[in-house]
Amino acid sequence: MQNVIIPRPKEFKEKKKKIIKEGKEKLHVLSDFDSTLTKGAIKGRRSPSLIAQLREKDYISKEYAKKAHEFFNKYRPIEIDPKIPKEKKSKLMHEWWKKHFNWIIECGLNMNVIRTVVKDMVKNKEIQLREGVLNFLKTLHKKELPLVILSASTGDIIKEFLKKQGCFFENIYIIANFLKLDKKEEVIGVEEPIIHSMNKKEIVIKNMPFFEKIKSRTNVILLGDKIEDLDMTEGENWKTILKIGFLNEKIDEMLERYKENFDVIIINDGSIDFVLKLIKEIK
Repeated sequence: MQNVIIPRPKEFKEKKKKIIKEGKEKLHVLSDFDSTLTKGAIKGRRSPSLIAQLREKDYISKEYAKKAHEFFNKYRPIEIDPKIPKEKKSKLMHEWWKKHFNWIIECGLNMNVIRTVVKDMVKNKEIQLREGVLNFLKTLHKKELPLVILSASTGDIIKEFLKKQGCFFENIYIIANFLKLDKKEEVIGVEEPIIHSMNKKEIVIKNMPFFEKIKSRTNVILLGDKIEDLDMTEGENWKTILKIGFLNEKIDEMLERYKENFDVIIINDGSIDFVLKLIKEIK
């Protein structure tokens, strides 16, 4: 596969051999969502995150969209600046997400708006599953392999999006920013801790209600599009971790860093077929 790079073939083969030998009973998949399970770009333009769809159109109000764009223009350059120390960046990302969720609540977000956003996204194909992901999710379901999605996006939107695609199966567990709703389905808060791009290592999976179903599955296939996504496995006693990175943009600039950190790199917004083929080999 021309879009697949394996920087250390011997190490990759050893990890793959261990995972196949121990079988599906010892495996789970841990994945980011935006630009990992979804395409990084559509028609030559960077694909917006699920949460970004709320600010791109007047789904809530023009006032909401205006300030949300102001937040984005202030904090996004910080998020992608490799020169800013990680600790400082993490504090600023928490500041951004906290301000954004407070503003969403103040502007009156509700589940009807979320359902409308997701319906429009699917209809207009503004956000699309990465090529092969639908088959990938169906295969994980058929093999009864757990998929844990850990995302800084809004869990309610991810859930609705997967439902619309017909692939929100019972083996999928989402760790993301879930909204607190009142009886009228108006948003009144957000569940803690707030998850952003820089604090995934602080999310303690063993405290999640589904942990009993994966704690004995000590082999992990990790999927992410950022170096920071590698933090998703921090703090747990996983045995073998096969790290697969999707490098969708700034390939010349970022490839060496990805080679240092991932076992497999899929470039140019390539399909997930390499991962699907691997999953099919595991009995």
